[in-house]
Amino acid sequence: MILLLVGAYLIYGGFQLIVLGGSIYYLLAGLALIAAAILLFRADVRVGHLYLAFFVVTLVWALWETGLKFWPLTARLGMFAVFGLLIALCLPKLRGAAGIKRIGPVSYGVSAVLGIGLVATFIGAFSPVWLVKPDHVPAAASDYKPAKEPSQWVGFGRTPSGEQFAPDSQINRSNVDKLEVAWTFHTGDMSGNGRENQNTPLKIGNTLYPCTPTNQVFAVRGDTGEKLWHFDPHVNPGSTAGWMRCRSLAYYEVPGLADNAPGKRRLYVTTGDMRLIALDATNGKPVPGFGKDGTVFLADGMGAVIPGFYNPTSGPLLAGKNLIVGGWVMDNQSADEPSGVVRAFDAVTGDLAWAWDVGRPGQPNPPPAGQSYTRSTPNMWATPSYDPELNMVYLPTGNGTPDLFGGQRSAATDRVGAAVVAVDATTGHERWTFQLVHHDVWDYDMPSKPVLYDMPDGKGGRIPALVQASKNGEIFVLDRRTGKPITKVEERPVPTNGVPGEKLSPTQPYSVGMPSMRDPVLNEKMMWGITPIDQLNCRIQFKSLYYVGDYTPPQLKWYLQSPSWYGTTNWGGQAIDKQHDIMIVNDMRVMMKGRLLSREDEIAQAKKTGKGSHSTGGVVPMSGTPYGGERGMVMSFLGVPCTNPPFGTMGAIDMRTQKMLWHRSLGTPSEFGPLGIKTHLPIELGMPTLGGAVPTGSGLVFFSATSDYFLRALDVMTGETLWKSKLPVGAGSTPLVFTSPQDGRQYVVVTAHGSRAAPDYGDYIIAYALPKSIAVKPQAAGN
Repeated sequence: MILLLVGAYLIYGGFQLIVLGGSIYYLLAGLALIAAAILLFRADVRVGHLYLAFFVVTLVWALWETGLKFWPLTARLGMFAVFGLLIALCLPKLRGAAGIKRIGPVSYGVSAVLGIGLVATFIGAFSPVWLVKPDHVPAAASDYKPAKEPSQWVGFGRTPSGEQFAPDSQINRSNVDKLEVAWTFHTGDMSGNGRENQNTPLKIGNTLYPCTPTNQVFAVRGDTGEKLWHFDPHVNPGSTAGWMRCRSLAYYEVPGLADNAPGKRRLYVTTGDMRLIALDATNGKPVPGFGKDGTVFLADGMGAVIPGFYNPTSGPLLAGKNLIVGGWVMDNQSADEPSGVVRAFDAVTGDLAWAWDVGRPGQPNPPPAGQSYTRSTPNMWATPSYDPELNMVYLPTGNGTPDLFGGQRSAATDRVGAAVVAVDATTGHERWTFQLVHHDVWDYDMPSKPVLYDMPDGKGGRIPALVQASKNGEIFVLDRRTGKPITKVEERPVPTNGVPGEKLSPTQPYSVGMPSMRDPVLNEKMMWGITPIDQLNCRIQFKSLYYVGDYTPPQLKWYLQSPSWYGTTNWGGQAIDKQHDIMIVNDMRVMMKGRLLSREDEIAQAKKTGKGSHSTGGVVPMSGTPYGGERGMVMSFLGVPCTNPPFGTMGAIDMRTQKMLWHRSLGTPSEFGPLGIKTHLPIELGMPTLGGAVPTGSGLVFFSATSDYFLRALDVMTGETLWKSKLPVGAGSTPLVFTSPQDGRQYVVVTAHGSRAAPDYGDYIIAYALPKSIAVKPQAAGN
């Protein structure tokens, strides 16, 4: 009966696939299984010959399609191997078996071979997928000076340059397996509904300063986890549309004030209801001399803002004496959304220092009464970076709204969308612009901070570089003084057959001088499934979607986008092991589908799906344009992504050679599974990740942003997992690594609130350290 049902489905789906221009294999396989089912029903021993021939043909076909790649082969052969094992066990008892010599030993031998193969496959599923294995060990840089590293963690990415490198080395390869929980802190903020705690606390002295999705701020003693104070801005949930983040705070010590003066040491937090608040770091109270009673109202000059349409999710960046503030603008709602203006506020007074508004160059800021910053301009929702020597702030921009149609965008908007824009930190004047995606209609906004890093020039010196990864998996390396590429960039032709009214770019930049973090251009053979059944379903979906490779233009029919708008890389960004010149990058690999809708179809589809509130998923209105839109994931009917594993990876790039040192899958679906059922199996499929990694001075990489509730320590040279610890819930955040000046112990701190799409939430901040009995003074804790 099983063979009959599977065969019937393969015939049904296989015929659909052939009509779509796909493989004929599934139809033929279905016919073979139907014939085998009939013979088996008749207890006819000839089923063995038929099934053997079918399995051999399937094996040859699978090797032709996939080579020796583990997961693609497993999907094609695993289920059929189980059927073969059961049939082989039945053969000695079937009609006609008595006339075949040695059928018993042969049948049982075949069963044993298939059984051993299935067991070996099951064991192999627990090993990572290696896309690149290391072939050398980079030497330590002779010019790296750990003593010059600051000991504080003052913003997202640790420093204003954003390398995310912790010089601490007490925890190393030989003792990392001794790590234990030192303390656990509960924030009490259990908010869900899209409100993720992506925070990495600041660390100043022996005090940590975390914030939560509802923008609550705490001061926590670094060596014990004791709460010192708590500030709650009482954000109105109705003003945020559910999309709340607090990735980081900013810290400033006001020059000229006595050390014990009120407001000398300040923290700055942005809120989901559009406020910038200055807090006294010693007691958590608002600083009276900043703005109005400690608050600057970010709605000033923004015009009409529907609640939740603007949210400064990444927090402020301190650049000199100015606080740089951008914000997330809700995707695809309208052609008249809030401005993407980036503003600088005086860190002492809260006064507006400058505003970068591409639609109003040279005009006074804030705008006069009755006017606003230019609507629907590219926003900056990720964190900027700052070079104090060059006095430049580097802005990673998104695109003008809506994302999926750009036919009505202005030339000023198109010029700076999906780009890195360098501006003067004092005046806000543009110094240079480098665009990573031209006329972006794929939602490839810059998702992460530009990393400022002095890169080896191959001649014994270093170049002041800027590294920016895009959602499309391209990694660009620029001279941060001029914006000119350091590694080779090519403009390549791309499709331009967009919808009426669109004006697509005929070329797009490819960073060919750096490895890319993405799948290659997709084809039918690359579709995956746990079994041939759901793999066939994915192949039918693929062939049903419009797809012409990279930068497939949005269409008035379902089209496929890979890399997807979720990105390959995302807000966690890149990290640099500065002493070995190794860049760590993590990504996600799932394909998405979308379509544009006529205005009538958009209204009907929104009504059909029951969507009654603003959000970025499903049907989106894109009001003020000729089109609406709809987006979704491409998954099998089992709820599994349709692309080949890994679904998420981590890679290490040797920046001296610009080659991949190692590249592997990372993360398991233990908290996920077919039809939403947890597998509880640590199968190394690789899982999508958002948060970033932290390399340390001892050659470790700490990472907690996989979906399977683990904090991991990897070897920066080999990519091997040296240690991992189970967390109570997932952690989408970047870890904090520091050495306490109080007790001399090195700590690894994880914010665990629940990873995206996982079913469990919490309010944990968990600190790990070596036992006091073996902890020693830090070898490279900085100054």
